[in-house]
Amino acid sequence: MLDLTYDAPKPKVISGATGDWELVIGLEVHAQVSTNAKLFSGASTQFGAEPNSNVAFVDAGMPGMLPVINQECVAQAVRTGLGLKAEINLWSAFDRKNYFYPDLPQGYQISQLYHPIVGEGEVLVELGDGTARTVRIERIHLEQDAGKSVHDMDPNMSFVDLNRTGVALMEIVSRPDIRGPEEAAAYVVKLRQIMRYLGTCDGNMQNGNLRADVNVSVCRPGDYEKYQASQDFDHLGTRCEIKNMNSMRFIQAAIEHEARRQIAILEDGGSVVQETRLYDPDKNETRSMRSKEEAHDYRYFPDPDLLPLEIEQSYVDDLAAALPELPDAKKARFIADFGLSDYDASVLTADTDPARFFEATAEGRDGKLAANWVINELFGRLKKDDLDITDSPINPDQLGDIIALITKGDISGKIAKDLFEIVYTEGGTPAEIVEQRGMKQVTDTGAIEAAVDKIIAENPAQVEKAKQNPKLAGWFVGQTMKATGGKANPKAVNEIVAKKLAE
Repeated sequence: MLDLTYDAPKPKVISGATGDWELVIGLEVHAQVSTNAKLFSGASTQFGAEPNSNVAFVDAGMPGMLPVINQECVAQAVRTGLGLKAEINLWSAFDRKNYFYPDLPQGYQISQLYHPIVGEGEVLVELGDGTARTVRIERIHLEQDAGKSVHDMDPNMSFVDLNRTGVALMEIVSRPDIRGPEEAAAYVVKLRQIMRYLGTCDGNMQNGNLRADVNVSVCRPGDYEKYQASQDFDHLGTRCEIKNMNSMRFIQAAIEHEARRQIAILEDGGSVVQETRLYDPDKNETRSMRSKEEAHDYRYFPDPDLLPLEIEQSYVDDLAAALPELPDAKKARFIADFGLSDYDASVLTADTDPARFFEATAEGRDGKLAANWVINELFGRLKKDDLDITDSPINPDQLGDIIALITKGDISGKIAKDLFEIVYTEGGTPAEIVEQRGMKQVTDTGAIEAAVDKIIAENPAQVEKAKQNPKLAGWFVGQTMKATGGKANPKAVNEIVAKKLAE
């Protein structure tokens, strides 16, 4: 058992007719394992293929077909566990979860109920108010995904696409440590971030590669602390599970609605029924799907076609040694090495591609200046053009060269923005563009002084005002920059203006 620290969160409080209520939330996140083949067959996992084209005989439940474990799926599960600081179980086993759906040809799902491959772990979740807390992971197990039923192609028939059948999933089960809708969404965001860094799941929620089942219950203030002391779930209230949430916004809205639904039932003297529910985003409500099944309803038993999974500690150690730098460590390094603020470091490490772009831009250059240009100028322009960082028209070398030109004093901040626009739209080497188009900053103090003298001579009334109120000196700085086409060194302009007005 791992010794995990737990940071008690500030709960979301909802006021009801008979007093206050608090939320208790646990999540089961289903993450599709990033592999080229399925969990127990060699069929492709390619998204968007023709229906029923990525199906092996074992996926289709053909008689006599035996599953064969995909070692890379095992490795990806172990990597995920390591990334979540979790206990890796060297001995695990697969079970059959028996239930019938048209998109599950075998009539059962191969999963890991009793002996999961990954045990207890933790996730540090950062919230919008600047606080952070630990959410405990109970387990991670491997299982097969089901297929997809399609109901909108014919008014009288439903169709089944088995391409997803047998695709490897990691089910990441949290403890009921989450106390509000925003925290639930932040937890999923952090899981997604870690797995994308690890390369174990691409986190594409639109394609169904990451989805969450959200367990919600409500309790009176103080009851949760009793649970923490006794580890007893019973007095926390009956929970309901909201299935297949694939949007951070919908997760929050569904939790809010479900909590208020349960509070209304309890305050009316009723009892919450444990069940599985679906969220309807159009109506912003949850509705009953089926009564909540317990483990015995699925008639779990060890899968007779699969031996227990045994792995060596040396195998785990090798995977651990090859792990990439994870987001929390990268953020801490960016703060330490580049002098970034906590906010800037968080923005830049939110995903792997922005972090990689920034680091390449900042290499050997002013880190704070690089962060400012990547976050404010580049990200802003990409958002305006609806482009991803991987499709950026300007590369890290080009942006880094612009930053180097600013640092050396060859161009001013204003010229740098004009240069950025040119490189972004036309391409080219920044230094060559500066030379060819005469954009180099004027550092000749004589030329700057002459421009200042001319502006002072033409505006005697403004000079008197500036002598009375030194803050008005900025007007002369602006006029000088305008007169020099923005090429004058701003620092030199400020110094010369201040000296002239003091005479």
